[in-house]
Amino acid sequence: MDYIFSLVLFAVVSSATPGPNNILVMTSGLNFGVKKSLPVLCGICVGFSFMLLLVGFGFGQVFEIFPRLHTLIKVSGVLYLLYLAWLISSSSDGLNAKEQSQPLTFINGALFQWVNAKAWVVATGAIAAFTVSGHEFTLQTLMLAGTFLIVSFPCVGIWLYFGSWLKRYLNNDAHRKWFNLSMSGLLILSILPVISELLQQLG
Repeated sequence: MDYIFSLVLFAVVSSATPGPNNILVMTSGLNFGVKKSLPVLCGICVGFSFMLLLVGFGFGQVFEIFPRLHTLIKVSGVLYLLYLAWLISSSSDGLNAKEQSQPLTFINGALFQWVNAKAWVVATGAIAAFTVSGHEFTLQTLMLAGTFLIVSFPCVGIWLYFGSWLKRYLNNDAHRKWFNLSMSGLLILSILPVISELLQQLG
């Protein structure tokens, strides 16, 4: 139960916090409306889940050969996620983006994940932090991808439906700071069980 709660919380925070995907969706929603922006929204959500599967199964083959490597990668993943939390808490970038001449497609949204630095950090960090080597690895990887697929639609969709309001709200420096601090705190909270498990293993 703690594992599922932490996984869902991590997926919500990772999907809902400001980042390239959400800025892309928000800008598309503002410029072209909800209906024309649904393809890129679906592309982002499905594309990231597929990316998560590929990253996971690639790691899985390595873990079968070098089981101890999983612990090392899990430590690295936690450090990456803590770094991401720090980036979120200290972020002061505005949400301005270049206007598009036409709405992006499903393929555009899916392919965007492979050049999205935050997506790489979240994918590698999630695989390292929320999986264990052995026969359960495949099931846990599928659970990760499935959880992100389900959670990302409403979380990223919020930026599409309420993008104009959220943009005005976050353009206020004080409000944006409190929002980022809250999201950073939730991100750290979501990986506390993993940190506790690592401390027990290393101790």
